[in-house]
Amino acid sequence: MTHVASVAVLGLGTMGRGMAANLIRAGFEVTVWNRTGGPTAEVAGARTASSIDDAVRGRDVVLYCLSDDAAVRAVALGDGGVLEHVEDSTVVVDMSTISVALSDEEHAAFAARGVAMLDAPVFGSKGEAEAGGLWVVVGGDDATVERVRPMLDAVSESVHHMGPAGSGARTKLVGNLLVAAQLQSLGEALTLAGAAGLDLHKVLDVVAVTDFRTPIYTGVGPAVLAGDYSKAFALHLMRKDVGLIGQLAGQLGVHLPATDAVARNLDAAMLAGFGNLNASALVRVIAARSGVDLTRG
Repeated sequence: MTHVASVAVLGLGTMGRGMAANLIRAGFEVTVWNRTGGPTAEVAGARTASSIDDAVRGRDVVLYCLSDDAAVRAVALGDGGVLEHVEDSTVVVDMSTISVALSDEEHAAFAARGVAMLDAPVFGSKGEAEAGGLWVVVGGDDATVERVRPMLDAVSESVHHMGPAGSGARTKLVGNLLVAAQLQSLGEALTLAGAAGLDLHKVLDVVAVTDFRTPIYTGVGPAVLAGDYSKAFALHLMRKDVGLIGQLAGQLGVHLPATDAVARNLDAAMLAGFGNLNASALVRVIAARSGVDLTRG
């Protein structure tokens, strides 16, 4: 089986830039394109394309990791987009977190053109993208996954083939439900501990060694106590993702009461102007509602 050698990376935000750099380090020939152009469209060692057509022409793989449905629809399916210009021999890999409906639409559109496609969203944020430590969940056929596996390995710690087309997109929403729920539970736990007069640093010491510890608790907790909400994954993107989870749950007739509570708290955080802070600002909203100042320890 012929493996890929050349990759077009469309979108150079928090995730795309890190992935492009890791592909270059792994020896791939990388072409990049960014919607906004300018200096942000440049990555050391990559060729910068002037258009989507220029970026995807002759590439073995075209990958994109974009912010939302609107961006993916414009870049992948819109006028002058990937669908219009990609060659039949190219594999398209969508690594964005988007609605299941749009993922399914993409698969149908590319299949009609005879172009192989994978949905391969990722878990992780800026640090993992820069370090090549993302976790990829993939939907698509076995042969296509194996063809691009070296490329996926170059940007990730692990690759999980979840099943046929759309399985990656669905798994990503399941995982993001768990992320949102952990932030909610951390916010409630720290709020209760603070109101009870406990030393919150000592509480986090316990959280870090007990059987309910998670990287989210141990990573976010100390930053919250320091009042640090520096953006690694923006809160407005978490609100978008929770909305997608709700859409899928509604389509399946599944009731998710905890996720509904997270959505309400995220809405409050957005109204408070926290949309461009880290998603952990959700914890701040929960604590403030009870008059608990987490930075006082």
